Amino acid sequence: MGTIKNALPYYTEINDFLASIPWPGQTTDPDFYCLRLKPLEQNRAVYRPPFKRSFYFFALLINSGKIEVNYGAQTVHDPDSYLVFHSPNLVYSFAHNNALEGYVIYFKPECFLFFKPDFHQQFPLFDILHTNLFKFDHATFKQLAPHFETVFRAYERSAKGQHIEARAKLLGLLYYLEDFWLARKKDTPTVSTQQILLRKFIQLIDNHYINKHTVQEYADMLSVTANYLSQTVKQVSGKNALSFIAERLAAEARSLIQYTDFEVAEIAWQLNFSDPANFGKFFKKQVGMSPSAFRKQNR
Repeated sequence: MGTIKNALPYYTEINDFLASIPWPGQTTDPDFYCLRLKPLEQNRAVYRPPFKRSFYFFALLINSGKIEVNYGAQTVHDPDSYLVFHSPNLVYSFAHNNALEGYVIYFKPECFLFFKPDFHQQFPLFDILHTNLFKFDHATFKQLAPHFETVFRAYERSAKGQHIEARAKLLGLLYYLEDFWLARKKDTPTVSTQQILLRKFIQLIDNHYINKHTVQEYADMLSVTANYLSQTVKQVSGKNALSFIAERLAAEARSLIQYTDFEVAEIAWQLNFSDPANFGKFFKKQVGMSPSAFRKQNR
C-alpha cells in the first residue's frame, strides 16, 4: 500500500472543533462561542496533535493543580494563571491535565457585523505569526475575571443564536485587554534587536516547524541572511539556530508517540519527513532511543 502524507486537521467551523475536544459543548451561533472550562471528571491528560483553525481563540485560565501546560513551543510549568491569544490559520497543539479552568472564547470576524476592524491592526494581541501567552499571578486573574464574566453572563442569558449584547461586550473586553497588555508592556525591560530577532525566530518555528526545517527558510521569512541569523541566535542563546528547529520537531514527535496511537510512519508523514527511516534517525539523535523504544518506555 502506498504512503499518503496526513494533512493537518483544519477546523473551519467552531462546532466541528468543539466536537473534537473533551469538554462538551455546541453552539447555535456559528460565529461565536463562550466555553467555561471546568476540570474533567476523569483525572487524565489532554493532548491535541498539531491542527489549525480558521477562527480566533483566546482564554483566561487558572490552575487548580500541579501541571505543565504546552502551547506550541511554549512550556509553562505550574502556572497560577495566564492569558493566551491565537489567530486563525496558525499551527497549534497543546497538552495539559484536567486541572485548568477558566474562560475560553472562540469567534469569527463575522461576529462583529456592526463593526469590522482589521483585527491584526486593531488588536495586536492576535498576532498572525504566533500565539501570545502571558503568565501571571492569582491577583491578576482576579482582576481580569470580572471582565470575562461580563461577557459570559451576557452570552448565557441571551436568546440562542443571537448574543448581540454579548458580542458588544466581547468587543469591549478585547479593547480592555489591549489596554491591560500595553500597560504591562511599559514595565517590560528593554530588549536588544538581537533578542527581538531570536524571539521572532522562535515564534516562527512554533508555527512553521512542520513545513520548514532549515535555517535558510526562516532567514528568508525574517528578511536576513542565514549566516546573520545563525550568528545572532548563537550569540544571544548560546545554541545553534538549527537546534531550535530540531528541538521543536522532537518535542512534537515525543507527544505524538506518547499520547496517540499513530504508527511511526504516520507520525513521520505528519511532521513532513521524507520517509519513516529519516524520521527514525532524527528521533534517535534527538531523544537517544528509537521511536518504538520511546513509546514502549512511556506507555
